[in-house]
Amino acid sequence: MLQAMTRPLAATFRTSPVGRARLGIIETPHGRIDTPAFMPVGTQATVKALTPGDLHAAGAQMILGNTYHLNLRPTAERIARLGGLHRFMGWDGPILTDSGGFQVFSLAALRHVDDDGVTFTSHLDGSPVRLTPERAMEIQALLGSDVAMVLDQLVDPGSPRTEVLGAMERTHRWAARSLAARGRPDQAVFGIIQGGVDPGLRRASAAAIGAMAFDGIAIGGLSVGESKADMAATLEVVAEALGEDPRPRYLMGVGSPRDFFTAVERGIDLFDCVLPTRVARTGQVWTDAGRLNLRNAAVQDDPGPIDPACACEACRNHSRAYLAHLFRARELLAYRLASIHNVTWTLELMRRLRSSLEDGSFADLRAGMTEVFDRSDGRMTPYYGGVE
Repeated sequence: MLQAMTRPLAATFRTSPVGRARLGIIETPHGRIDTPAFMPVGTQATVKALTPGDLHAAGAQMILGNTYHLNLRPTAERIARLGGLHRFMGWDGPILTDSGGFQVFSLAALRHVDDDGVTFTSHLDGSPVRLTPERAMEIQALLGSDVAMVLDQLVDPGSPRTEVLGAMERTHRWAARSLAARGRPDQAVFGIIQGGVDPGLRRASAAAIGAMAFDGIAIGGLSVGESKADMAATLEVVAEALGEDPRPRYLMGVGSPRDFFTAVERGIDLFDCVLPTRVARTGQVWTDAGRLNLRNAAVQDDPGPIDPACACEACRNHSRAYLAHLFRARELLAYRLASIHNVTWTLELMRRLRSSLEDGSFADLRAGMTEVFDRSDGRMTPYYGGVE
C-alpha cells in the first residue's frame, strides 16, 4: 500500500494486477475522491449547461475551474469577497483550479512569455494581463480551491527540441517559485511534468518535479495533437520514472473513453477534459454500444432512450427521437440533456473501471469498449485539450 500524508491532502493507493494501475482514495477539505476518477471541467465556475445538483446526480466527485478566465471575469478578488469559489458556484465538493498554463498554449497569438511570467492581451477587452507563478498562486488562494496547479509552459510537442527543452526548464523554475509562493495551508499544490514526447526530456522533468515537495504530480503537454501511440509511450516513460512515488498522478486534458484505459494502466489517478460536454453540444453522445449522433436522420423515429443501461435524467425520461427533435429545433434543452448523459456515462464508465480493477475484469471491459467504439467509428469531433 502506498501512502502520502500532507497538510491539505491525504492519499492512499493500492496497486493492482493490471500494469501500473492503482486504486486510491484522496481526502480533501471538501470531501473524498475514489480513484481513478474523472473531473468535469467548469472553466468559468460552471460545467456548461449543468447545475451542481446535476453533477452530484451524475456522480461527480471533483470539478475544475480556471485561474486565467476567472481572474478576468468576475475576478478572483470578487469571488473571494463573495465567500470563495465553492460558495460562489454552489458546489460543495472538491475543486481543482488550473493555473492558466493551458492558455499559454491556446492563446499563443495573444501572449508574450518571458522568464518571469506571461503577459496576455485579454481576449475580452484587449487590456494587458500579467500572470506570473506567484500571481497564479495568489489567484488560486483567493478562489479557495482544494488543489492549485503551478503555472507551466506548454508547447506543441512537434516543436523543435530546443523549444520543448526551454519550456520544460522554465516550467521547473516556475514550479519552484510556485511552491515558495503557496499561501494557504488548506490548499494542495500539484507540480506539472512537461517535455513533449521526448523520452529523455520526460524523464528529466519527472525527476525534477518529483524531487519537489508537491502534494501531487500532473502530466501536462499531452492530448494536444500527438498520436495515441506517442501518448501511450510518453505515459509509460513517466510511469517508469516516477516508480513507487505515492502522490496522486493527474493526466491533464484527457477524456476520451479509450484513452482512460491506456492511462489507468500506466498509473494515472485523475483525469479532466471538456470533451463530454463539448461533443454533447454537437449532438454526439456516448453509449455502451459506442458513439451515437443524435443529429442523424435514423434516430428521428427512435422511441428508445439514448442508452438503455444509463440511469441519467435524459435516458430515464426522454427518447432519442425527442433529443433529435430538440437538436434540429436548436432548443437549449438539447444541450443540457445531452451533457447530463455524457457526463453521467463518463463517470459511470470510471466507476466500472475502478470495479474492474477490483474484480479482475479490466481486460474484458477494455476490450468491450474498444470493440464498440471501433464498430461505431468512435472518432469524436476533432478536439485537442481546451477549456469550456
